Amino acid sequence: MVKKILLYGAVLGVLTLILKYIEYKIFVKDHLMELYLGLLAVFFTVVGIWAGLKLTRKKEVVIVKEVPVIIDRENFVLNENLLKQLSISKREYEVLELIAGGLSNQEIADKLFVSQNTIKTHSSRLFEKLDVSRRTQAVEKAKSLGLIP
Repeated sequence: MVKKILLYGAVLGVLTLILKYIEYKIFVKDHLMELYLGLLAVFFTVVGIWAGLKLTRKKEVVIVKEVPVIIDRENFVLNENLLKQLSISKREYEVLELIAGGLSNQEIADKLFVSQNTIKTHSSRLFEKLDVSRRTQAVEKAKSLGLIP
C-alpha cells in the first residue's frame, strides 16, 4: 500500500514537472516580449497613478497673523446689576475672566487651586446663565453685555 502511494506520488510529480517545462517553453519563450511589455505597462500605470495623486492633491495653507487687541481696562465699568440678574457667582466670574484670558480648563484649575472638574462645572453653569454653548461665545456675549473688558 505504501509503495503504491509513493509510486503514484512520484509519477504525479514527474508529470507536473513535464507540464511546467512545456508551459515554460510555450508561454515564456514564445511570448517573452508580450510578458515584458505587460509588466512594463503595469509598472508605468502604477507610477502614473501615484504621480497624479501626488501632484493634484490640494495643499492646505494656514496663515497665522497676530492681531493686536486694545483693551481699555481703565474706562471699563462692570455691569454689576446684570451680574446679579444673571446670578453669576464671584467664582464663576473669575472663571469667565480667565477663559477670556485664553487659559485652558487645566490652567484655570491650577491658578484657582481647584480640580479640573470644578472648572468644568463652573463653566457649564456660566454657559447656561449666558445662554451659550462654547467658550468663545461666552466671552463674546460677556463683552457685549459689559461683564468683561
